[in-house]
Amino acid sequence: MTFSINNRKIGPEYPPYIIAELSANHNGDLSKALQTIDAAADAGASAIKIQTYTADTMTIDCDKPDFCIEGGLWDGYRLYDLYKWAETPYDWHQAIFEHAARRGITIFSTPFDETAVELLESLNAPAYKVASFELTDLPLIRCIAATGKPMIMSTGMATLSEVAEAVEAARAAGCRDLVLLHCISSYPAPMNQANLRQMACLQQEFGVTVGLSDHTLGTVASVAAVSLGACVIEKHFTLSRADKGPDSEFSIEPAELQQLVTDSGSAWEALGVAEYKRQPAEEANKRFRRSIYFVKDLPAGHQITPDDVRRIRPGFGLPPKYFDDVVGRTLTTAVDFGTPVSWDVLTGPAADEQVG
Repeated sequence: MTFSINNRKIGPEYPPYIIAELSANHNGDLSKALQTIDAAADAGASAIKIQTYTADTMTIDCDKPDFCIEGGLWDGYRLYDLYKWAETPYDWHQAIFEHAARRGITIFSTPFDETAVELLESLNAPAYKVASFELTDLPLIRCIAATGKPMIMSTGMATLSEVAEAVEAARAAGCRDLVLLHCISSYPAPMNQANLRQMACLQQEFGVTVGLSDHTLGTVASVAAVSLGACVIEKHFTLSRADKGPDSEFSIEPAELQQLVTDSGSAWEALGVAEYKRQPAEEANKRFRRSIYFVKDLPAGHQITPDDVRRIRPGFGLPPKYFDDVVGRTLTTAVDFGTPVSWDVLTGPAADEQVG
């Protein structure tokens, strides 16, 4: 399940791949888009992602009720007007890609129709994202998959059969490297509906790398997702929520992105491996385990009583499990108060067995 985007390995054996989603947070200003790329690079994000569409490739300019939004963050908007406000113009794309290259941060996009794929291919996009709302657009998925580039697909709102159809379409059209992102398509998404355990179901069902497209507020869900096996985290990103763009309400700011990079990396490091093995950091403290010590000055030939020995720290004597074996044995030599108990100063069946 491991693969690369621009030589950055993605998979369970590697730190989480953090995608800063620029989306509409440029607010129609190219210079702000470039500044947001700078901020993502400075925060340590693995990639910056944009969305490639126009209002006309998303919908039609229509006033009928079907094309008007009721409720939620964009209540009252016509679809056409919302997408006109939020679109990243096609003629910005080259400048955006070139700026990202100068900053050394990977950039790719979510295309919403075949013209977008054509544009992104001309810019040598290294990967593609499929949005949750387009997961059922199998012709678009087949078009993207035919590029042979890695694909990241969000699964918000989808049934298991719809995800299966999308995966089958991508595989059949040539996709080799695929990530499925668990996603709750609500803006913002309620934390008590984040349902992060769904990632394990996606991984088990489809045998792919999994991650999270996180629309909850803050970064807690994203870090928790890494602890549950997420290899990719996508989070909407803005220079400032005060800018009040289309996606600003559920986007994180630069300091939060930097914290997400740090915390998700730490969560991944903390996973380690499933094995009962003493870690190097523990070695120095092994000496402070309990062990059996003589707590009296005792002569040779003395038969050990329970009052002569104790199970105490540090750990240079025999392990506490041998306490009952020690009591009743005879000393072969004199010992001082504070001497660790060892088999070589004792006689008797247990001592003879250990020495032999």
